[in-house]
Amino acid sequence: MTYRRAHRSLALAFVSTGLMAACTRPITPALPSPMSGKRVESNRGMVSASQSDAALAGVEALRLGGNAVDAAVATGFALSVVDVSQTGLGGGGALTFYNAKTRRAEYILFYPRSGEDSAWGRAEPAGTRAMGRAAATPGMVAGLLAAQSRFGVLTREQVMAPAIRLARDGFIVSPLLSRTITSSREKLSADSSAVSRFMPKGEALRPGDRLVQPELAATLQGISDRGADAFYTGAVADRLAAKVRSLGGLITTRDMKAYAVANMRPLCSNWRGYTVLGAPPPMGGASVLEMLQVAEQSGVAGAGSFTDNPTAVARLADVLRIGQSDARWRGDPFMNQVPARGVTSAAFARQRARVVGGAFADTMVAGDAWAFDSAAAPDGCANMEPYAPATRRRVPQRASKPLSDTAEGGSYTSHMSVVDADGNAVSATTTVGVLFGSGVYTDGFFLNSAAGNFDATTRGPNRYANSTMSPTIILEGNQVRLVIGCAGSQYIQPAIAQVAIRILAFGEDPGVAIAAPRIQTTATSREVEVEPGFTNDVYGALVARGYRPASRVADIAFGAVHAVFVRRDGWRIGIADPRRDGVAIGR
Repeated sequence: MTYRRAHRSLALAFVSTGLMAACTRPITPALPSPMSGKRVESNRGMVSASQSDAALAGVEALRLGGNAVDAAVATGFALSVVDVSQTGLGGGGALTFYNAKTRRAEYILFYPRSGEDSAWGRAEPAGTRAMGRAAATPGMVAGLLAAQSRFGVLTREQVMAPAIRLARDGFIVSPLLSRTITSSREKLSADSSAVSRFMPKGEALRPGDRLVQPELAATLQGISDRGADAFYTGAVADRLAAKVRSLGGLITTRDMKAYAVANMRPLCSNWRGYTVLGAPPPMGGASVLEMLQVAEQSGVAGAGSFTDNPTAVARLADVLRIGQSDARWRGDPFMNQVPARGVTSAAFARQRARVVGGAFADTMVAGDAWAFDSAAAPDGCANMEPYAPATRRRVPQRASKPLSDTAEGGSYTSHMSVVDADGNAVSATTTVGVLFGSGVYTDGFFLNSAAGNFDATTRGPNRYANSTMSPTIILEGNQVRLVIGCAGSQYIQPAIAQVAIRILAFGEDPGVAIAAPRIQTTATSREVEVEPGFTNDVYGALVARGYRPASRVADIAFGAVHAVFVRRDGWRIGIADPRRDGVAIGR
């Protein structure tokens, strides 16, 4: 076989897979991919998600005439079945939606939250946390149903049908799910029901095995038939509360019944002529918007490349540390005053950009965003009615510590990006916290571990937990240009910023940008993790700057970006991070 024929066969094999719709545009020979579904083009709808069966559920909704929200909700419920180690009915998340017709953005917060018990305000001594105490009241079901009810056009039964089918009839276990079951063996062993599903015969399910979840199918069917009440009241809620409390937790049936989804305004900033819409507190969108703006103000976004540009990568490391240090400003905005608008302002970015390339310190000192919080909305944002300034100033008693392995740092999370044929877009991130959440298993799903994300500044009754999740939508004028988000706890914001810069500032092909090597820093250390693929001079520049580079193999923990890029001619390019099992599928 000639090189040309082999090249063409690779491209044709890529697009002929059953994961893609018939109208998906073939990849040109100039852009082959050795991995199925990682870069896909379509002139209609596009779904990029962390598991193929879930992405297909979203495409099924589009084929039924649904919009981007219908597709996202169908994908979200399906992910609760097939990406069960990372997300599920017992978790929660956040969703940013852009309505192309009204030219308005919406944001829905449905992350787990604490209940009414005053004990939620008390810290537990290290090493004494009971299994049930890690779980907060789940918001996944309420959030997905609220989004579908407000903005979808299909019925609840239609968007939930694929998830019910996958739970009832089963699906093929992916390599990633098999690995996470194996690594979580001790946690899963605490519940005999979980063992019977995920470790039959005492051994973790292997890639290619079929996982059938009849208990989860029954729970999903109840929700499809009766709505959120089937989950938040009645037998499911009773069993959930009883099991959590038997394991030392605090969730009650009253907490379940009282769970409230928050309809909020997205953060909004102007960057290189684009309008960037991000997730407000207690999610982590402010850091993404700040990183992008500081990258622009410091010249990093104009560097043209990262992979072979030592100076740019060394300065990029400073940019990331600045965004991570300023993430100290967090907490439930209904309970804690958070200057998120100040953090995302251009004036604050200009001030913080002066730090890039300056005196190096082991710990990056956080800036004071309060002086910038009342800034007027930037160009392109006023008509969005963006997230408002804090109503009063309340300075935290101490700097919040970065989320770590004791909180969401061991998390892998799940992200989806959707654009429909009309240009509506959804960016949504969901999670159960660390792998399999708290390990509390009831009615076919795992409860989250979000209670571990509270700290001394933010803990208390009746409030949402903190998270680094950052579902983001970037517009050019009134048109969606990039829908992006990431899974991976503290890796989320730096990964989104690096991929967005590569695509929109450097002009790299989206498939190249998402597969390209990334770096990861922390605000409190000189260490910088570096994925393979950079030139050796990049390592030298990092050392010269004062960093201690650590080689890190690209893997599940480094962050998984799923995105949809919309070209100016309307073609959608769906991209799925090769670090995980996800795929993009065109309608």
